[in-house]
Amino acid sequence: MKLLRYGPKGSEKPALLDASGVIRDLSGIIDDVAGVALSPEGLARIAALDPATLPALPDGRIGACVGAVGKFICVGLNYADHARETGKAPPDEPILFMKATTAINGPNDPVEIPRGSKKADWEVELGVVIGSRAKYVSEADALAHVAGYCLVNDVSERAFQSERGGQWTKGKSHDTFGPIGPWLVTADEIADPQNLGLWLDVDGVRRQTGNTNTMIFSVAHLVSHISQFMTLEPGDVIATGTPPGVGMGIKPEPIFLREGQVMTLGIDGLGSQRQVTIAAGA
Repeated sequence: MKLLRYGPKGSEKPALLDASGVIRDLSGIIDDVAGVALSPEGLARIAALDPATLPALPDGRIGACVGAVGKFICVGLNYADHARETGKAPPDEPILFMKATTAINGPNDPVEIPRGSKKADWEVELGVVIGSRAKYVSEADALAHVAGYCLVNDVSERAFQSERGGQWTKGKSHDTFGPIGPWLVTADEIADPQNLGLWLDVDGVRRQTGNTNTMIFSVAHLVSHISQFMTLEPGDVIATGTPPGVGMGIKPEPIFLREGQVMTLGIDGLGSQRQVTIAAGA
């Protein structure tokens, strides 16, 4: 299934995309694409529906595909070739940091360039959405706790991230820096999360091309590893790292985002996003 959230920001309603590409209203069935709706039982209930019996929705804004996200967890340097382009050695275990949930944005909403920004950057990533509580889970059992997968743009401000002291979170958490969606594709539709192509363009120029088969740490490893340090709850999102081609790694001179540019990105089977960069609002 492809689940999504539809409508104005802050007032999205749950929906699904049927086989013919029609958006169907789920608000009479579930409150949101969140919490218990993402459990195996909740997903089975939705899967049992005949989509044709659900109201069709007209074209309109698509919001972040997961609501009420409790934790937005990110993994750094999870592709060896990306680690090399940043001048860092591949890590011995996953590098974890948090992205503020206030950064979450619709997949086609504008992305703000923060005040004082000099090094805003892009990162196409595979997102993992948790469906059932995971605490101290084994790698063998980890994928059973995954509701599905989505596309994430882990937008970053590199100067804030690396030149201002402290942790990476401050460079990752500006409002709009977390576009998620357009839809959550349930895990049963993704045969192998470790064989998905990723790409990202800026103003029509291909900047990133990769495949999740080059991850250092697999999705199963990441879910198990993170669950040793914190309990993962339904609706938590894990951004699993980016392939090479980010702006900071471009030679001979890095290239960073400025106002008025267009990012387009996608992952096999998970849809695509399009964002225009704008000046930060109040």
